Amino acid sequence: MRDFSHIRRIVVKVGTNLLSAPNGIDISRIQDIARQISTLKKCGLQMLLVSSGAVGMGAKELKLKEAVKQVTMRQACASIGQPMLMDSYRKAFAENGLICSQILLTRSDLNNRKTYVNLRNSIFTLLDLDVVPVFNENDVVSTAEIGSAFGDNDRMSAMVASKIDADLLVILSDIEGLYTADPKKHPEATLLTDIPSLDEQTFSYAGGAGSAFAVGGMKTKLLAAKIATIAGCGTVIASGYGKDALIRILDGEDVGSFIHPKKRLSQKERWILNNSHQGAIVVDEGAKAALLSHKSLLPKGVVSVQGDFGEGDVVQVVDRSGVAFAKAVPYYNSTEVAFMAGHTNTEIDSFLGKGHKDVIFRPEDMVILSSVE
Repeated sequence: MRDFSHIRRIVVKVGTNLLSAPNGIDISRIQDIARQISTLKKCGLQMLLVSSGAVGMGAKELKLKEAVKQVTMRQACASIGQPMLMDSYRKAFAENGLICSQILLTRSDLNNRKTYVNLRNSIFTLLDLDVVPVFNENDVVSTAEIGSAFGDNDRMSAMVASKIDADLLVILSDIEGLYTADPKKHPEATLLTDIPSLDEQTFSYAGGAGSAFAVGGMKTKLLAAKIATIAGCGTVIASGYGKDALIRILDGEDVGSFIHPKKRLSQKERWILNNSHQGAIVVDEGAKAALLSHKSLLPKGVVSVQGDFGEGDVVQVVDRSGVAFAKAVPYYNSTEVAFMAGHTNTEIDSFLGKGHKDVIFRPEDMVILSSVE
C-alpha cells in the first residue's frame, strides 16, 4: 500500500484512447470519471481534470474516417469538438451535484509571468468555490510552429500540476503502467508499481524513439512525470478501465506505476525551469564558476548573446563550448546585454550613467540545470 494520506490536491489527466468509442466519445466513461471525482471531493480533496478528446469528437461530428493530421483541420475539429466535450462533462458533473469550468491553455499563457500569475489566482478561486476546473490545450490557436503548443496533454497536465502545487498527478489511459518491456510483444514483461526516480534505465523501458510503443505513449508520460517530480508532485500512470481505478489509487492501492516526487522547488524556480527559453547568454569560464557557486552574473563575464529576448524573458546560460548549464531571467534585453558584454561596471557607468542594475541577473533569478536532473 502507498501512503497518500498527505495528498490534498490532485490533477487527473484522461487520455483520448480512454474516452474513445466507435461513434465518438464514450459518454459512460465521462460519467464514471465525474462520479469518481465527486466521491473523492467528498473526502475533502481538491480535484482538477485535464481531458483530451476535443479533436476526436469534432472529427466524428464531421464524419471524418481517417486520423486528422493537418494542423488547420485539427484546429477546426477542436473548435467543433470542444463545446461538445465540455457539455458532456457539464452534464456528468451536474448529475453528481458539481459545477465544472473550462480552462483552455496555450504554452504562452504559462511562459508569460503576468498571465501565469493571473491564471494561478483564477484556478485557486475556482477551487475555493468547490468547482472542478477542466483543462485542455487551446488547439484552435496553439501550434508547434509558433511555439505555443505543449506537444501533448500529458506534458500539459504535468505543467498544470507544477504550477498549482499539486500533490499528485494521475495519468489515466489504456496503459496499465510502465512495464520492463512492451507487454504486447513480451508477455514476460513485469509491471513496475514503484519507481523511486526516473533514470536512463527507467526511460529505456518505454522503448526507443520512433517505436510504436514510445511515440505518443509511455515515453510522453514519463517526460510528464519528470516535470511533476521536480515540482514535488508524485505521479501515477495507470489504466482507467479498472473499476474505481481513481478512487483505489487515492486509497493507496498499488494500481499502476507510482513515480516518487523530488524535493519541491520554489514556484519561481519551476516557472523558470519549465518555460521555453527565448535566447541565450554565453559566459566565460570565470562567470560559469561563479554562477555554479550561486553568485550573480556580472557584465564582465558575458561573452556574447544569442537570439532576441526581452527583459524578464527566460534564457539559457551557455558556456563557451555551447553547453547550457542554467536558465535565468535577466534584468536587461538582448540588445542591452550585448552592449554591456565584457565591460566592467565602471565602464558601463560611463556609457549609461549611474542608477542601472550592476548585474545581469542574481542567483534567485536562476536555476542550475544539473541540480534538477
